[in-house]
Amino acid sequence: MRPYILAETNWEALKDAKFDLAVLPWGATEAHNYHLPYATDNIQADHLTAESAKLAWEKDAKVIVLPTLPFGVNTGQSDIYLDINLNPSTQLAILTDIVEVLNRQGIYKLLLFNGHGGNNFKPIVRELGLKFPKMFISFCFFPQMLDKDLYFEEKGDHADEMETSLMLYLRPDLILSKDKWGDGASKKYKINAYSEGWVWAERKWSEISEDTGVGNPHKATAEKGEQFFNAIAEKLGSFIVELCEADLEDMYE
Repeated sequence: MRPYILAETNWEALKDAKFDLAVLPWGATEAHNYHLPYATDNIQADHLTAESAKLAWEKDAKVIVLPTLPFGVNTGQSDIYLDINLNPSTQLAILTDIVEVLNRQGIYKLLLFNGHGGNNFKPIVRELGLKFPKMFISFCFFPQMLDKDLYFEEKGDHADEMETSLMLYLRPDLILSKDKWGDGASKKYKINAYSEGWVWAERKWSEISEDTGVGNPHKATAEKGEQFFNAIAEKLGSFIVELCEADLEDMYE
């Protein structure tokens, strides 16, 4: 039993417990090229939050990791078989109920750990912050935490070298043999402004990728995944310690 994982702990341990921070991993259920499981985002979020919380707990941080939410925003993948979509308005409704519980029980710090690129928590956090002024709600998206170019050779953002390396390290038993891997080739908008990033429109996934991947996974290794995983966990664990210790009445300098 890991006392910082809510799904594993018990009432005997929690009846007199007090936590400073709740971490909510949020993933997705969607195709990841031919070779990775639909739960890739959830598996990564589960392991990264657990390891980060462990490192923080060992430094006396009072953190509790909530169960991972396994469905994310997949509005651009409506015709990809069994990609499960939660609309942003549904995410807001779910988070409102969770935040209400934390606020009522005196856990005023919440970190949303985002494991899926389609989830966009900024407008949701803005709205919840106005409704629950005592709450301090943060979110992070782990691929942005480090310079991926220091760890991986191929660029991509879905079932790419990074995600495949992580899964080779975390759950190699769920990955198909390498001869089944797609090349992750993808199309871009013809209008340059979208590629430059100052204009955004949702991608129609079935039209940009044949295998549902974006980024060539073939240079992935478990060793790369382990190195990246440990670096993310260490950085996030240190942040969790800082956030647990932070005084919400004195956050700025």
